[in-house]
Amino acid sequence: MTHHSKPYDLPPPNREGGMPLRNALNLRHSTRSYTSKPIPEQLLSDLLWAACGINRANGDRTAPYWRHVMIMDIYVAMESGVFLYDPATHRLLPHLPADIRAQTGLQDFPGNAPLDLIYVAHGERMEVPEAERRLYASVDTGCIGQNVYLFCASEGLSTVFRGAIEREKLAKTLKLPKEQFVTFAQTIGYAA
Repeated sequence: MTHHSKPYDLPPPNREGGMPLRNALNLRHSTRSYTSKPIPEQLLSDLLWAACGINRANGDRTAPYWRHVMIMDIYVAMESGVFLYDPATHRLLPHLPADIRAQTGLQDFPGNAPLDLIYVAHGERMEVPEAERRLYASVDTGCIGQNVYLFCASEGLSTVFRGAIEREKLAKTLKLPKEQFVTFAQTIGYAA
């Protein structure tokens, strides 16, 4: 995928099929070695929908969220740049025309894998003391991350949920407003 300066429409997600849940749970694991093989567009569409897409007419999502306040954004870092996933339109919105995959973690493998998801919380939407915001945002992030794990197990992809991140530096790279903060990241691709 080349970097787009305009919103990029994803194909409609496949909302049915996949392996039975218990089979996916049985196969769920973390991988820390990836090939650079790209993820096909349809699979990317399905993955983002599974992560936190809209699954009901009222706009609710595939992942639960605390106090029914939508605080999480998913930034999609690929070789072609960084995009913001917009669940309402099922589009990728261009954010940065740079390959920042290597900056999404302290290990070597995020820079080689085709896809890194960066989970960003909107602190300004959270009606809790600032000291508690990271805790609640981490719960929402974990729910999204587990959806990604189960999707990857079902589809033959590999993934790992990561906390070893230079959060402040990554927030600056992403040019996030000061109320927003990086919680975790998740690498996705094909196992080496």
